[in-house]
Formats: sequence, structure tokens, C-alpha cells
Amino acid sequence: MVALLDTHAILWATLTPKELSPKARKVIADEANTLLVSSMSAWEISNKVRIGKLPEAEGLERSFLEFMAAAGYTVLPLSVDVALRAGRLLGDHRDPFDRMIAAQALALDIPVLSIDPKLDAFGIRRIW
Repeated sequence: MVALLDTHAILWATLTPKELSPKARKVIADEANTLLVSSMSAWEISNKVRIGKLPEAEGLERSFLEFMAAAGYTVLPLSVDVALRAGRLLGDHRDPFDRMIAAQALALDIPVLSIDPKLDAFGIRRIW
């Protein structure tokens, strides 16, 4: 299985694994799965660390690529096509980070590991 991790799933898997659902833990633990991380998540984490909303993630933010590599995650770059798709997604959900993650999942036709039911409005497949 190939799946895209939502930002909170990355944070929880790295910092507080007990926050993950049993199903999410199983997907993450299965080495046969390919787990992807949006570069948008790096931006979201760095923004929240900067404004003081995620002080517990300062180490993760400073060494983001190293943490992702150690976890076996593949970081996805943002493309213009995906950025345009994110902007065109219908719905009232205004969070640009969620819109980009949803657009990447739709473009790749893969599920998102996320607790957030608001993503469902974009027509993604969500695992939690």
C-alpha cells in the first residue's frame, strides 16, 4: 500500500505514537507499505514551531529530512499541477495545508492517513 501521511500523523508517529489509531499504527509499522510525506507538512510544522504552537516539534523541524529518512518516509515535492488542483478543490475547507495534502492524494490516487474527517469533503480515501 502507498499512503500519504497528514501532518498530525507525522507528528504523532514521531513524537507521541500512542495518539495514532491502531489502524494507523499498523499501516505505519508495515515495512511493505510506502509512506509519503508532503513537503507542505514541512512548511506547516515550521510555521507552527515559529509561532509557538508546536514547541515540542522544534527538533523535528530542525532535522525534518533526517527524521523522515530515519522513519523510511518519502518526501513529496509540490508541483504546480498539484498546487492548482488544491486551489480548485471545491468546498469550504480553507486550510491550505489540508487542501494541498488532499490534492496530492487525489493526484496520486492514494489514501491519506488522517484523523481529520474534514478531508472527506474533497473525495479522498482516508485511513484512520
